[in-house]
Amino acid sequence: MVVEIKITIQHTKIAENLDTQISQTKSLLGEQLRKLDEIRILAEKSKKVREIVMKLAGKKGNGDGVGEITVGSLTIVLDSTPFHELTAIESVVRSHQERLLTLQKAREAFKMAGSTWRH
Repeated sequence: MVVEIKITIQHTKIAENLDTQISQTKSLLGEQLRKLDEIRILAEKSKKVREIVMKLAGKKGNGDGVGEITVGSLTIVLDSTPFHELTAIESVVRSHQERLLTLQKAREAFKMAGSTWRH
């Protein structure tokens, strides 16, 4: 007895799905990059104000690490500053960039595989 299994893949659906996901990821990345720029400006202003206040108060140190508890590899922020938000958004941006690169590589591999399937 011989059993033959045929799988029909709708190439256009896969390509459309990849293109949609790439488009959505680019959009999210753009939003996060705009937010990152805004927070970076706020963080720099906050740093300058903090430095001026510390100088006027006659104290040293920049206060980094204050309001943070580290448990293993997890850092819990109790008193968030613009720098904490900046760090979090930078992480989100890196994640979106990695996802976009992966999707683009998948699309290219799919196109190459699709062209060999047709021959």
